Amino acid sequence: MRVVLKLRDSNDDLINLPQQYNHLVQAAIYNSISPTLSNFLHERGFLYGKRSFKLFTFSRLFGRYKRNNMNISFEGEVELWISSPIKRFVKDLTNSILKRGYMIIGNNKLNIVEARFPKEPKISKEVKIKMLSPVTVYSTLYASDGKKKTYYYSPFEKEFSKLIDENAKKKLLLLKQRKIISSLEIVPLRVRESVIIFKGTVIKGWYGDFLLRGPIILMRCTYDAGLGAKNSEGFGMFEVV
Repeated sequence: MRVVLKLRDSNDDLINLPQQYNHLVQAAIYNSISPTLSNFLHERGFLYGKRSFKLFTFSRLFGRYKRNNMNISFEGEVELWISSPIKRFVKDLTNSILKRGYMIIGNNKLNIVEARFPKEPKISKEVKIKMLSPVTVYSTLYASDGKKKTYYYSPFEKEFSKLIDENAKKKLLLLKQRKIISSLEIVPLRVRESVIIFKGTVIKGWYGDFLLRGPIILMRCTYDAGLGAKNSEGFGMFEVV
């Protein structure tokens, strides 16, 4: 389930943000849901072994903008897409925001112009998708000196599709208590790398168009919860085209 929020500065001024604004949007989302749900997601989440899944994702901000050094300024209205397979999360978020009438992102108080629930797309065993926020997968490796190193995979490496599949199956098990043998495959069509800094950490992801094929139940799961890793940090949201 997903909601699309149309936002506008309360004083009709520019919406000024740092170019690396993912953490500010994440904070705005946490601050827009009930304290009980916010604390659960922030402190614990849905556990799979030692891994914690928040099971929500969000898009980049869409609107007219200009870049200036390390900042970005949006003019007029912007759109923010938020998605989760947990309907309670989306309803809680939407009701809270509509009741309040605004959302605060960074130092910007943004009025809610519109909140809509887009129609769910028809998903077949092979679909073309467009990323609304970059998709990323990674492994933690160890250097010769024993120090940990994070390696982000390219869509042109076979491990990329393998990790996408493994991640999707973990989410499916958490949501449906189901295991599935068939695999999800992702094929890059027209993509570009995106480097995002989230609270001081460099994360490499990929924008663009991909071909997604495999079990429909896995595709639906990733459509709602996000594709790949770090979804709650603003990664892995896509639309079917």
